[in-house]
Amino acid sequence: MKKILKWVGLGVLILGALWAAVFFMKSNSKSAIEYDTHKPFTASIEKKTVATGKVIPEDEIEIKPQISGIIQKIYLEEGVKVNAGDLIAVIKVVPNEQTLNQAQGRVRNAELALNNSKIEYDRNKVLYDKGVVSNQDFIALKLAYEQAEQELTNSRNDYQIIRKGSFGGSSSANTNIRATVNGTILEIPVEEGDQVIQSNNFNDGTTIASIADLGNMIFEGQVDEGEVGKLAVGMPLEISLGAIEDKTFEAKLKFIAPKGVEEAGAVQFKIEGDVVVEDDFLIRAGYSANASLILEKKDSIMVISESLLQFDKTTNKPYVEVATGEQQFERRDIEIGISDGVNVEIVSGLEENDEVKQWNKTEPIKKGVEDEEEGEESEE
Repeated sequence: MKKILKWVGLGVLILGALWAAVFFMKSNSKSAIEYDTHKPFTASIEKKTVATGKVIPEDEIEIKPQISGIIQKIYLEEGVKVNAGDLIAVIKVVPNEQTLNQAQGRVRNAELALNNSKIEYDRNKVLYDKGVVSNQDFIALKLAYEQAEQELTNSRNDYQIIRKGSFGGSSSANTNIRATVNGTILEIPVEEGDQVIQSNNFNDGTTIASIADLGNMIFEGQVDEGEVGKLAVGMPLEISLGAIEDKTFEAKLKFIAPKGVEEAGAVQFKIEGDVVVEDDFLIRAGYSANASLILEKKDSIMVISESLLQFDKTTNKPYVEVATGEQQFERRDIEIGISDGVNVEIVSGLEENDEVKQWNKTEPIKKGVEDEEEGEESEE
């Protein structure tokens, strides 16, 4: 009798242990697959791209000297607003000794030629008055005399230009450097005592100052070749500056480069846009800036959160899992449209009342679910 009771008790313990194990496994399995669901909703999506660049004046004028020399005096400073004609600096002419000596020689030769012409003219004028010299001969002598006078005047003027910078009594015409436009002086890259070179056909010349209108600014940036085809002149831009926080400026795209430039293995295209500058803000030339461009926009379309999407490992096509019952789901292939990085357009495959599974973010649960799916596929 005792032996029978012993075996019965052992059997009860074994059955209890098995029941507890099954209950524990079922309860854990049930808690591991509890997923939230979300329905598609109606929203508007804007697909944007950001172009990096800077804000610069549309027109920047460089002031260059008309004569070579040394900066004698600078009257204005960088950042000062100027009007056309305002004096910026004065140049002191330092003539080349050889050139100056040659100019003096031309003056002396012109004086000798004029003296000789004057003697001939005076002698023949007396004879002309007596009727000895014909009218035609006298006119030719008079012309030669007047040409000698003009040659002397020209040589003296050349000498004064070389020595002082002007053939007049004052050299201010060429040595005074004045603003040619209204604006703000952005830069004066020279100092008093620096030597400068005039602008000519063979040399750009030394820049005395650069002037620009800071109220007329443009954005200059670059976009990737994959997005440049979606841009069009006249598109609105939203400009944000690193130096001015919590403020954006409106702009309009006015130029798209026809040729790209390869940088770090990627082809970039230059773009420009006119920036609307408000009077309350001072935008300095060269501020770093980002331009936000709307490449595509759709209003009132059916969307879901991108976090609900899954992609087939073989075809890379998108799909979601739709609820068919209590914590029961089936795969549904879908077609998607534009995305803003948060929400994505649903073109087909879902209805407004569908409940889409939200994949849990916890790594152990996600891994367990994937293991179960892989096990089912291997059994099939």
